[in-house]
Amino acid sequence: MSSNDLSPEALRRELRTKLIGQNILHYPKTPSTMDAAKQAIRDGAVEGTVVIADQQTLGRGRLGREWFSSPKSSILLSIILYPKLEYLPRLTMAACLAVVRSIEKLTCLEPTIKWPNDVLIDGKKVSGILIESDISGDSVKYAIVGIALNVNFDPTAIPEISETATSLRQVLGREVSRKEVLMVLLGEFEGLYYELRRGERIDREWHRRLDTLGKKVSVRCGDKIEDGVAQEVDGDGNLILRRSDGSVVIIAAGDVTLRAHNY
Repeated sequence: MSSNDLSPEALRRELRTKLIGQNILHYPKTPSTMDAAKQAIRDGAVEGTVVIADQQTLGRGRLGREWFSSPKSSILLSIILYPKLEYLPRLTMAACLAVVRSIEKLTCLEPTIKWPNDVLIDGKKVSGILIESDISGDSVKYAIVGIALNVNFDPTAIPEISETATSLRQVLGREVSRKEVLMVLLGEFEGLYYELRRGERIDREWHRRLDTLGKKVSVRCGDKIEDGVAQEVDGDGNLILRRSDGSVVIIAAGDVTLRAHNY
């Protein structure tokens, strides 16, 4: 079976998870796996359903940014969950850690996490996480965890991202099995999701792998920009920023962009 074949039939032969990926919806091409996941929820999809695409035509990242991909070069997926409200702030942590652990298990690379939702290799973005949810009162109707991981994608072909993005193939200098990466990724995410449900502290490992802390940054919160030093993150993943006047502001991960700032 091809190492590039992400069809449900190909994956079920080797997938060892009990929840994540037991139901798989595969699309050769779709506008967005996030939108396909929302439709699957309306159709009654069970928790752990994974929506996978070989290509997205309207893929998006946080704050409506476009996510570039080419056919059969990346892992593009959305995971449908029905979590308790207290798990929601840590789903981004779980997804980032699943990506980092997977890359480490399959390669000699040492990825890091850029707060709040990017995975980097040598300072360049190899993966991005997007969480969308619907909350009613104290309950979560659903949460969708979107993960995009550049496997054999060539970012140098796209001028907009050629200087800031990378892929496993670009760093390793060889083709990488998308199927192998995906199998490990789903297994890692399932383990982390179970840890969340048991009340375990996955934020400690996430904190340890952050490359943002101690750096001078500019953080955009809507129309406002905060400058300072990324001093710390709390247990829910919010950034604690110390301004130049010594005051401190806590910034929720879902409301910001972040870039290094040279004073």
